Amino acid sequence: MADLHVSWTEYHQLIERLAAKVYQSHWEFDQIVCLARGGLRVGDVLSRIFGIPMAILATSSYHGPGKQSRNSLVFGRDLTMTTPNLGSRVLLIDDLVDSGESLRRTLIWLDRNYGFYIEEVRTAVLWYKACSNFTPDYYVDYLDENPWIHQPFERYEHMNPADLIAPTGRVETAVTFDRNS
Repeated sequence: MADLHVSWTEYHQLIERLAAKVYQSHWEFDQIVCLARGGLRVGDVLSRIFGIPMAILATSSYHGPGKQSRNSLVFGRDLTMTTPNLGSRVLLIDDLVDSGESLRRTLIWLDRNYGFYIEEVRTAVLWYKACSNFTPDYYVDYLDENPWIHQPFERYEHMNPADLIAPTGRVETAVTFDRNS
């Protein structure tokens, strides 16, 4: 299968569809934990839609197409959150499940570090690839051909601040903002 290219509009529609699936399950949760970086945007939107606090766990494993280093998954030292304690029913969010190792190992990390708070954890992703050894509780698209997914924010991975400056020395932007609206 060819790579999957996702626009900003499609990306936001997928997040909204994921929120609807979680809502339709009637499962009540009191905390969102999102995996940064991929799950950060998804978790932020779901946190806003559900009015539920969000915690962030920094993780790193991807190094480009076909270069995932499953044995070198790195976790941040702690969760970043604004609540005094982690909720007892946690929705763990990432953008996708590929091999499944990130979500599987994150569940172990959460249990070891916050298990005394947690009664139940469910997982939610936008894309669930067939090659995964982990099945998320909620997902929007099942990808049976395991494409490499090009998300709309990836353009920033190949950009530096100098790229934002036009030859005139002025900041070049693709979007203009009306401060009066």
